[in-house]
Amino acid sequence: MAEKTYSGLEEDLKRGMTATSKIVLDAKVFGLIDDDQSCAGWNVRGIEALYDKVTLAWQPYGLIPSRLPDELRQRHEKIFGDAIKIARAHGWDPSAEEDS
Repeated sequence: MAEKTYSGLEEDLKRGMTATSKIVLDAKVFGLIDDDQSCAGWNVRGIEALYDKVTLAWQPYGLIPSRLPDELRQRHEKIFGDAIKIARAHGWDPSAEEDS
């Protein structure tokens, strides 16, 4: 049986707004992966290892983007802003998330 892998940001169910894709986006913010990395084909262990690194990177800031230093905050705004635009263009509706 083939090992389950992540589809990557471009093929993600919600085009960047799933829990896994947010880990990938955060990893980009902190420079843990290259900006062009979508993590397509990564197995569960790889995504979990990335999650652990992202968690450590967020610790000093309490998972609050406004607490990030200016450079990181600006990267966060750009990376997540771009991801939100793409997700909305592909039909993602943030208000539908609140109902589920």
